[in-house]
Amino acid sequence: MVIKIDGEELTTEDVEKVSRGFEEVVLAEESRKKVGSSRDIVEGKSDSDENIYGINTGFGDLADVKIDKEKTKELQENLIRSHASGVGEPLKKEVVRATMLLRANTLAKGYSGVRPVIIERLLQLLNKRVHPVIPAKGSVGASGDLAPLAHMSLVSMGEGEAVYQGKKLSGEEAMKRADIEPVSLRAKEGLALLNGTQVMTAIGALAVQDGKSLLKAAQIASAMSLEALMGTDAVFDERLHKVRPHPGQKRCAANLRKLTEGSEIIESHRECDRVQDPYTLRCMPQVYGAAKDALEYVENVLNIEMNSATDNPLVFSDGDAISGGNFHGQPVALALDFLSMAISEIGDISERTTDKLMYEEESGLPRFLTKESGLNSGFMIAQYTAASLVSENKVLSHPASVDSIPTSAGQEDHVSMGTISARHLREIVENVQYAVAIELISAAQALEFHELTPGRGVKAAYEFIRRSIEPLERDRSLHEDIKRAKKMIEKGSLVKRVESEVGGLD
Repeated sequence: MVIKIDGEELTTEDVEKVSRGFEEVVLAEESRKKVGSSRDIVEGKSDSDENIYGINTGFGDLADVKIDKEKTKELQENLIRSHASGVGEPLKKEVVRATMLLRANTLAKGYSGVRPVIIERLLQLLNKRVHPVIPAKGSVGASGDLAPLAHMSLVSMGEGEAVYQGKKLSGEEAMKRADIEPVSLRAKEGLALLNGTQVMTAIGALAVQDGKSLLKAAQIASAMSLEALMGTDAVFDERLHKVRPHPGQKRCAANLRKLTEGSEIIESHRECDRVQDPYTLRCMPQVYGAAKDALEYVENVLNIEMNSATDNPLVFSDGDAISGGNFHGQPVALALDFLSMAISEIGDISERTTDKLMYEEESGLPRFLTKESGLNSGFMIAQYTAASLVSENKVLSHPASVDSIPTSAGQEDHVSMGTISARHLREIVENVQYAVAIELISAAQALEFHELTPGRGVKAAYEFIRRSIEPLERDRSLHEDIKRAKKMIEKGSLVKRVESEVGGLD
């Protein structure tokens, strides 16, 4: 499959296909024409005496410095070199790929004034799998992701560092081996490569995709736990959710009805004397539903952002080059902080449910889900690990976007910190994947102590887990079991298996 970019219709699903699935990307022909027209306007302005930011002036607080036309190339390339000042561990390959795709897509809208060859070079790097080494830290999220985008752009110039065919090389050597010609920048093109929110948006887009799969897996785990704890399915009754009709709540309740349908376990205690279940069991639709609504809101924000013109100045068809602030990451930063909180809550309720499985008095199950407790510690420390992860998320989910610090001698006096929001979100997603993995293996173990058959979806999940994770008869290291369960969540294999049994989960 080939994905055409035109700056208008890219989705988070497309980002995942390209960044993880290595789909080929090409520039749409209609975009090539728009890009060419925009470039003609820049060429005309570069010949005029008018001071135009980014075309014939310095940058940031140096915007008042006029640059001679003969130094245009040096100006643009110096911009890339000077801004490549990031630090820390490199971004993952999938994030680098997503970043290149998003930057190419925004340039393809035709408002940045670059030549088509600039976009083509980014797509060549992407399609030939030349991955710039981009340090993760250094962006404050306004004027765009300047430092990381500069490291990306260096490679297209034949500088910096890149990974090609598994080896870290100089940008020059990587381009040579991949048979890609370095590009020589002209007026405005260096700035056009740097101004934008593509790194924070790339991380966010992948986190949204992971979050959607994670939320389904969390509902499967919770349904398993509810059955193991002999909770009631009355709390999923459609009538309850019609009278508080948040969309996510209604849809998650429907998912949980599907997962527990046909349960002999639930039917066996339908008339028991327990009045109410704990909130972790009773409020699953409300908690997971709120997270679902948050995910959909954030995905919408990111879909708008990745198809937006985030350059400065922007070049319009009437000949105007308008300097503004579309590079500011605040819309994305706020959304990603919101998603961090929502994903954290998935982990919170999952860990609390896991904890419920450990108490004999509350669950009716053997202590710590092991037959010879005392001699064996069972799942005791697995729950500790989940508790550690969700506690860490309390720190990580503090919103980075509420902070700002002036840069560029006070010219850029309010920044979004959106890339910090994105990096924290990525950590939170991984922590919650582990927390839900722990609930999955704990709930599967708890079901070992029931003789009756659980609901169709729960049974399918239990059997899928048991293909690669054996019941715990006596103590062993659970490290590998947790990793295997996390991989089921990451790859979507658990969800796929359960959906093949009960139909699509919403």
